[in-house]
This record gives sequence, C-alpha cells and structure tokens, in this order.
Amino acid sequence: MEFIWPIRVYYEDTDAGGVVFYANYLRFMERARTEWLRSLGFEQDELMRDPGILFAVRHIELDYEQSGRFNEQLQVASSIGRVAGATLDFLQRVERAADGAVLCRGQVRVACLRAGDMRPTRIPSAIRDKLQQLD
Repeated sequence: MEFIWPIRVYYEDTDAGGVVFYANYLRFMERARTEWLRSLGFEQDELMRDPGILFAVRHIELDYEQSGRFNEQLQVASSIGRVAGATLDFLQRVERAADGAVLCRGQVRVACLRAGDMRPTRIPSAIRDKLQQLD
C-alpha cells in the first residue's frame, strides 16, 4: 500500500533559478514518513516517551530525474520495502501532481533506537503489526 502526501513548493525550497534545491527532496520525504506514521496512529513525540524509541535515518539512496519548480504541487508516494528487527526500509518517490512525472526516487532505511541511549532496538510489535496489516 502506498501513502501519498501532498507538498507545495515554496520559494524557500528553491534555488536562485526557482528550481527545488536538491537537499529539500530529503525534507519532503521525511515529512511524508512522519505523516504516514501519524496516519497509522503513531506520533513520534509520543513514541519517544512510551515505549521510549525514535527512528533515525541510517542509509539513503536517491536518484534525481527531473526538477521541481517554485509553486508546483508535488506529492510524495511512500511504501514499505522491508521490515527487519530494528530497521525499516521505505521506498519513496516525489512526483509532480499535475502529470505524475517522477522528480526523485529514494530508498530510505531507518533504524529504531532507544531514546535514552540511542542504541538499536527492535521495532515495537504494535508498529510492526500495523505495517504488516498494510500488505
């Protein structure tokens, strides 16, 4: 199942030429992952308190295919590639909403960490179960 999150390109997201600055695609993808977790009932600040975990990007691969531009409506499509003990792989792409053109593709591995000492820990079963229901 894919989760779709809309993004509007603001002036602050662009370079002097009105093109989305490459690093901002990472921000767009981060927002989509956060909103997806939120839509499943998991707020990241609450996860930090109980059960005391957080997610941090461990590895990322991006392919830039086209340029987004100022004031365009984009969307970030996210799906789960793999769920392991303490890691979660997201497959994400940023598309232009008007024509579906893919601007950027990414594979993002996040690690589940204990908030207290930042050490890896298993993804809580409540999150794992909810993600498995999406298949």
